[in-house]
Amino acid sequence: MRRRRFITLVGGAVATWPLAAQAQQTAKIPRVGVLSPASSEAAGTLAAFRQGIRDLGYVEGQTIVLDFRLSKGDYDALPKLATQLVRVPVDVIVTDTTSATQAAASATRTLPIVMAASGGDPVALGFATSLNKPGGNVTGMLLLSIQLNAKRLQLLKYAFPAITRVAVLFIPTSAIGPSGLRATEEAAKLLGIAINPIAVSSPNELRALLPADLAGSEGLIVTADAMFWNNRATIVALASSARIPSLYPEREYADDGGLIAYGANPDHFRQAAGYVDRILRGEKPGDLPINASSKVDFVVNLRTARPWAYNFT
Repeated sequence: MRRRRFITLVGGAVATWPLAAQAQQTAKIPRVGVLSPASSEAAGTLAAFRQGIRDLGYVEGQTIVLDFRLSKGDYDALPKLATQLVRVPVDVIVTDTTSATQAAASATRTLPIVMAASGGDPVALGFATSLNKPGGNVTGMLLLSIQLNAKRLQLLKYAFPAITRVAVLFIPTSAIGPSGLRATEEAAKLLGIAINPIAVSSPNELRALLPADLAGSEGLIVTADAMFWNNRATIVALASSARIPSLYPEREYADDGGLIAYGANPDHFRQAAGYVDRILRGEKPGDLPINASSKVDFVVNLRTARPWAYNFT
C-alpha cells in the first residue's frame, strides 16, 4: 500500500513539471534589438527611446532586455548585425535610420521591425504597402528629413541673404544621402544659390577634409546621417576653421558649437517605444499605421553667432 501511495505521489509530481516549465516560458522577458549606425548607446536618439521604454513602465534587465547592435558609422556592418539579432532571436528590432531598416528588412520578413526614424518613403523603399496599413513586418515613425534639407537651405539664405554658393556635406552610399542632396539642389535653384556637393563615405574621409575644400563656399549644409552625427565635432571644427556659417540637422551640433541646428525632435524615438509596447502585447506591425513626426528643433548657438550678430537683428 505504501509503495502504491509513493508511486502515486511521484506520478503527481512529475505531472506538474510541464506546468512549471510552461509558467517559466510565459514569464520570459521580452528582448528588443536596437540596430543603429550610432557609436554609443548614449546617443541622444537612443537615450530618448530608452526613456520612452521607461515611461511605459518597463525596467531594463527585469521586464525587458535591450540588445544594442551599433555599427559605429560603418554601414557595411549593418546587415551582419541585423542577422545577429535575428539569430538571438529578439522579439522586436528597432532601427533608427533608413539604412538600418533596410538591413533589418533584408534579414527577416517575420520578426517585427519598428522604425524609430525613417528618412525615406517606406512605401517606395518596399517596407510597406501603405502608410495607414503597412501590411508587412515593418512599422514605426516617418521623418521628413529629405524635405528638411530644403528648409535648412532656406533658413541659411534667410539668415545670410548675400550667400550665393553653399557646400553640402552628404554620404553618397547611404540610403538617403543622394536624395537629401537632390532636395537641397532643387531648393537652391529657386533661391538662386549654387551648390558645392562634398561627398564623404567614411570617418577617415571626413577627417581628411580641409578648410580649403570649402573654398569659394559661403555657407555649409550638413545632411542628416548617423556617421556625421558621430563625428559632429570634426564637422563643427571644419566650419569654424573655414569661417563660414553652417546649418545642421540635429540640435547636438549646436550644443557642441555649431551655428544653427534645424531638424526632427527626438520625441519620435520615444513614440517608437509605444510601437514596441503594442507589438509585445500582441498587435501586428502590419496593422499599425506609420506616423510622421511633426516636431522639429530650431537652435541657434548664440556664442558661435557673435561674429555674425548683425544677421540676427
